[in-house]
This record gives sequence, C-alpha cells and structure tokens, in this order.
Amino acid sequence: MNTLLDRVEIDPRVCNGKPVIKGTRIPVSVILEQVAEGESWDQLLSGYPELHREDIQAALFYATASLDHAEIRGAGG
Repeated sequence: MNTLLDRVEIDPRVCNGKPVIKGTRIPVSVILEQVAEGESWDQLLSGYPELHREDIQAALFYATASLDHAEIRGAGG
C-alpha cells in the first residue's frame, strides 16, 4: 500500500494543497467522485490519459487511510 501512496502528493502550490496524483493536477477527490458516480476504471483512464490503474488504486487507498486516520506516507510534498 505504501508504494501506491507514493503516487499521491500534497503540494501547496498545486491545486491549493489538495492531494493529487503525483505529476498531474488531478485531485484524488475527482477520481473518488467519478468512481462513486459509477464511472468505470476504463472510462477514467480514457478520460485522463495521464492516469494509470495504480493511480486509481492509490486514490482509493489514500481515502481509506484518511478515513482510518492512519499515517499517510508518500503524501508529502
């Protein structure tokens, strides 16, 4: 899981410090919203060609860790 969380970064200069997929301006929240709305992973990947399957997994793991109040490694700037 920690390797996947390395794909998420928080940088105050990118998207107002919201967690994003590293190297993109795609907020984790956008990925989560689209999955919650029923968007398939394949639809997400075609809509955001810079994303990889591991990025979607990372967003889900990040949300889980956040809800569990776990230490989130890899989300540093």
